[in-house]
Amino acid sequence: MPLHGHRKLPPPLPGFENVHRYWNGEYQAVMAKIKPGEYYVTRSDDVLTTVLGSCVAACIRDPERGVGGMNHFMLPLKGAHHGVVDDALRYGNFAMEHLINDIVKYGGRKQNLEIKVFGGANIGGIGQDVGRTNAEFVCHYLASEGYRVAGKDLGGMWARKIIYFPETGRLLLKKLEAGSDVASQDRSMLDTLTSKPLRGDVELFV
Repeated sequence: MPLHGHRKLPPPLPGFENVHRYWNGEYQAVMAKIKPGEYYVTRSDDVLTTVLGSCVAACIRDPERGVGGMNHFMLPLKGAHHGVVDDALRYGNFAMEHLINDIVKYGGRKQNLEIKVFGGANIGGIGQDVGRTNAEFVCHYLASEGYRVAGKDLGGMWARKIIYFPETGRLLLKKLEAGSDVASQDRSMLDTLTSKPLRGDVELFV
């Protein structure tokens, strides 16, 4: 087990060893930081966090089965791929399918899923309204698959930091000024995706 200070972290579920995890003293829990193109599923009391600009994150759990997770995707759709799964997960259709399928794999039931979605900001300077298309995609995807959205905060001009507690469904959201760091990150991600072949005041949501 990795050591953080004097504390050993319990291992994650198989397949999520590469997600950055650390002990968070404020919440007295293991925290997993979900980067763009990643997703994470847990059956423990892990706390999940990410920062979103034009990207979207879905926070999904089965409250009856005690399993849930989060993804973080950068563009809505990509066609059939024959490359690396990690690259595919940057796109919403793959990110949503993988997250939901793994929640089911680890005991969840699709009919029980509680789903909350966030992000899709219109971050200035990235050259296209990626945030709007991401937000429209996730709403359309969930509706077409027959899922009910339990909570959402999409669009606007601000970046967001979210902290999600899959065990309870609690979610903390902090809206951030869409400064140069977030815009630069979004521009860099978009440049990578468009040039490379397919191969991150508090409100409580309950």
